[in-house]
Amino acid sequence: MKISPDVPPGGTVRDWLDARAEGDGVAVVFPETGEELTWPDLRDHAAEVAGDLTAQGIAKGESVVVIHPNGLEGIKAFYAAVYGGFRVTMINLAAGPDAIAYALEHSEARVAFVHDSQLEMFGTVRPGGLHLYAPGGAQAPLHAVSSGDDALLMYTSGTTGRPKGVVHTHASLLAGGWTVTVAHELTPDDRGFGVLPFYHINGLCVTVMGSLVSGGSLAMVSRFSASRFWDWAGEGSITWFSVVPTIISHLLHGAAEPSDALRARLRFARSASSALAVETQRAFQDRFGLAIVESLGLTETAAQCLVNPLDPAQHRIGSAGMAISNEARIADDEGTECARGSEGEIQIRGPNVMKEYLKNPDATRDTFQDGWLRTGDLGRMDTDGYVFVTGRLKELIIKGGENIAPREIDEALYEHADVVEAAAFARPCPQYGERVEAAVRLRPGSKATSAELVSLCTQRVGQFKAPDQVHIMDELPKGPSGKIQRLYLNKLLHG
Repeated sequence: MKISPDVPPGGTVRDWLDARAEGDGVAVVFPETGEELTWPDLRDHAAEVAGDLTAQGIAKGESVVVIHPNGLEGIKAFYAAVYGGFRVTMINLAAGPDAIAYALEHSEARVAFVHDSQLEMFGTVRPGGLHLYAPGGAQAPLHAVSSGDDALLMYTSGTTGRPKGVVHTHASLLAGGWTVTVAHELTPDDRGFGVLPFYHINGLCVTVMGSLVSGGSLAMVSRFSASRFWDWAGEGSITWFSVVPTIISHLLHGAAEPSDALRARLRFARSASSALAVETQRAFQDRFGLAIVESLGLTETAAQCLVNPLDPAQHRIGSAGMAISNEARIADDEGTECARGSEGEIQIRGPNVMKEYLKNPDATRDTFQDGWLRTGDLGRMDTDGYVFVTGRLKELIIKGGENIAPREIDEALYEHADVVEAAAFARPCPQYGERVEAAVRLRPGSKATSAELVSLCTQRVGQFKAPDQVHIMDELPKGPSGKIQRLYLNKLLHG
């Protein structure tokens, strides 16, 4: 199936998998285990399991749970569920028992594909009526499926309240892979690196859907390892990879280097899920000679919604990029588009935007404004359409009535050569309402002190915005994609 840069892909995931299976190409390789999965084998397995689920009475659009880390069996389970016309429900393994139990119950699923390592947890949290998938031995004709039917249910890893179940259709799920394919000019000769968990929207839509829509392939590993990353990338013969800023920082501060053969083959690296510090991006590119394409994505937009052009000469360091294959605007609280250069909320419209929050019409209504998805991110757009993220609405620190964007303090901290991870956050204060604190992770052996880091921030952002204290931690709390969860820091450090 051919890709148009102007028209979103039609059909369903089933249609696209059938089309890829017409050839005999490789779909996924697994460098850790040496396993390999071809498109025909993947399609045949998906069709067989989908027919079995249909024979067992699973209805069209019904949730089918997948509780797997990255791996051969997880990929097969994902495709089987979506191929059959079911709403594949990807469970975040890092979410914790309470959040997983909520997702399982809220999804109303009756059948689950569960990895051996997750069986004990599943037995503890599963609601009544949900059981492990077991082959029934029968086959039934598959449900008829159209592009507007539900394909994916993924629960957000929000920092407050219950997770929301984001529903994507076949059309918006495929559009997620299409936006990546168009922006990065992916071809059947490209092979991505599935190092991010595929139960997160970045790992699923950018790499898994990107390889399906582009007709390329994927090398997948179970987890990120700073010491093995470049080896696995070489063994997997990748041409590009998508990671998050914390991974880029760990690679930058690690000792491992890519081989000459890998350096010659790699086209680009891609960063998403949270803002990449300017100093980290420059240092990485200087050390490895590999351009980083910075982007922005949400669960609600099937991953990518803003991205820098592929050509490094057109990159704007510090910008999340521009809208490619969807639309973006900056709007005020009333939904009026802001003038270029003015700060407001980043809003997105396009074929990759979600259908709804499952069983939550109020949240669905509140997240849309005149047909635009409200991202909750603050930013500004320059005259050429590049968007610069300045913070999160919920993460703003309001000190003495003045708004302080945590990212400004993060950037100052990352200027220190020993800082691997950094996050500023709000601390309640009787005098100012809130004051600024920050947490960092340092490279092993660093002698940097809290006072030294506070002084650095004072020099860069001024006394008023500088943190009163910088906490040095072994590890900062993160979500499943590796994004630092700054809203947890105050409770974690102060109880």
